[in-house]
Amino acid sequence: MSEPTLPATDHTLALREEFRHHLETFYAQLKLAPPYESVEKAIRSLTTSVHALPPLERARLATDATARWQHFRQAFESSGLSKKHRGIIAGLARNRSSLNLPAEYDQFLSLYLS
Repeated sequence: MSEPTLPATDHTLALREEFRHHLETFYAQLKLAPPYESVEKAIRSLTTSVHALPPLERARLATDATARWQHFRQAFESSGLSKKHRGIIAGLARNRSSLNLPAEYDQFLSLYLS
């Protein structure tokens, strides 16, 4: 008997929740209040971009962390989050070793250094 497959909407919901968790972690570790309106905009942006993908590509995001983080970065940037707290985060990002963030978060931090 084969395993039932999840509908595409479940992949999207899981991605939204993972992205929200990463955004909460990012701002908590930087000790900054998240710009809530922009966070919600980023989550909507992620949802829109994921919905535009073919079903097979959406399913692949569930297992491909690199592709997921590319979508997270794109949503982070397109929502304007990379413009919020810009000076503070750019200063923190320059001293990367002092931040208690996993390497994946460089996808967000690098937007502040460009």
